[in-house]
Formats: sequence, C-alpha cells, structure tokens
Amino acid sequence: MVPEDHRSGFVAIVGRPNVGKSTLLNRLLGQKIAIVSPKPQTTRNRITGIRTLPRTQVVYVDTPGLHQPRGKLGEFMAATISQALEEVDGVVFVAEAPESRIALDESALAALREVKAPVLLALNKIDLLPDKRLLLPRLEAWAARYPFRELIPISASTGEGVSRLEAAILALLPAGPAFYPPDQLTDQPETFFVAETVREKIFLLTRQEIPYAAAVRVEELAERESGQLYIRAVIFVEQPSQKAIVIGEGGAMLKRIGQAARRELEAFFGVRVYLELWVQVRRHWRRNEAALRELGYRLTS
Repeated sequence: MVPEDHRSGFVAIVGRPNVGKSTLLNRLLGQKIAIVSPKPQTTRNRITGIRTLPRTQVVYVDTPGLHQPRGKLGEFMAATISQALEEVDGVVFVAEAPESRIALDESALAALREVKAPVLLALNKIDLLPDKRLLLPRLEAWAARYPFRELIPISASTGEGVSRLEAAILALLPAGPAFYPPDQLTDQPETFFVAETVREKIFLLTRQEIPYAAAVRVEELAERESGQLYIRAVIFVEQPSQKAIVIGEGGAMLKRIGQAARRELEAFFGVRVYLELWVQVRRHWRRNEAALRELGYRLTS
C-alpha cells in the first residue's frame, strides 16, 4: 500500500561538461553508478539513478554535458538532453562556483528556456572557491540570468550543501506512487554498468583523443559454477594507431585498464570477476548512425 502523502517524480541533472553532474548523482544516491573523470564529455548516455525514501522516490536522470554538438555522436548526446528535459518534474542545473564568467553558460541556459518544470541551481565546487566572500555575488549574478526556484551552493565531492539540495528537490515532486521497487538503484542493465566502468578507466589512463574515440560493448556476462562472474568485452577505437595505444607495449596498457575495471566491478557485484578485454578497430564509428546504435547509443522510447 502506498501512503496518501507519498511523492515521486523525475528530476533531470543538466549543465555544461565537467561541472560535476555525475559526481552529484553518485553523491545523491550514496553509491557510484555514473562514471567520473577529469575530462569533459565523459558522460555520453542518459543515466538513471533511483533514490527511494520511506515516503518519496525520486528518479534522477543524469545527462551529457550541454555543448555545441559535433558529428553523429554529438547530435545523439544533444538529443538525449532534450529528451530528458521533456517530461520531468524538476531540473537541477549544475554550474561551477569558481567560474566567474557566467557567459560561458549562456548556451547551456538557453536549453532551459522551454522547460516547464521548476529549475534549481546547484552552484558546485564551492570547496574550490578561493574566497567564500565571492559566493554571494555569484549567486546574485545567476539569479539575474534565470528565474531559478532556488539557488543552492554545494560541493558534490565533499557533500557540503547536498542535503539542502536534496530537500529542495524532494519538495518539487508531486504526489504519486513509486515507479520502481525500493531496492532498485537504476534501470540500466548490468552490461551497461560494466561497459561504462571499462570506459571510465580508458578515460583515466589514456590521453588526447583516445578516450573520445573509444566505445565499449559487453559481449558476454555469465556466472560460472565457481561463483565467479565471467565478462568478455570489446573496446572499439577508430584507428589502428589508437588500437596500438590502448593495447600498449606488450599489452601493458590493456592490462592496466582491465585490472582497474575488474577491481571496481568486484566491489560492485560482490563476487570475483574474470574480465577479458579485446580491442577492435571500427573506423569512424562516431560518424555512423548504424554503428552508434550497435554500440548502445540510442534514445529511449
């Protein structure tokens, strides 16, 4: 039975690349489901995180960074953001407190002009602000740019201000039953989490164009009789030279990627993991719609 005062709804998390959206989602959920790296545009797909409380369920939708799209992959990411904003009960717009040039976010704010749901500003990374006296004028500058329902300074990395932000989010939700079972954390399949974990390690361990040219597809995920989880995945890159870098001399880089991913997957699944990685060249996959669909970049229905 659902209490009469139960609230539930969908809340999109949006903002420019690398402002801390995925870090905020993980903080709100209390568990990591979205990959994080210092490089911009790490998030490519829509990622759903479910937060269930005794009388509330909020479904967070993390999105790629708002940017001018380039190529088919960029167009997909832009369409993912637009779709996420269509039918939500609230929006959290994430910006950086240390960044004084709000003009950089004008194109990002433009995406909110047609949004009917109330929008909260989460002014992130206040722990990196050199002088806390700068916070008030920056909040005032943001308030002059857009009619936010509330402006809340936070640090997604330390947790400062996040409880206040969550309270403001929950206040936006309409009355209604839960959408998902109370123990469900995301609607993404396990293979998606595995692929994203491997891709995160590529972002963290490789440089220049390699992370952006890489995609990961899980070919097999099966539990063996020993209780060990066997995973076979393919890393796709666009050029033979990129394949050589991902593999590394004597397979050293691929081994580092695999070891780092396996440790995180074992912690997530709670069992031993055998992770087998292969690298293949799929030329110009970021420009090819069929290849994008094959690699899991498709809009939800």
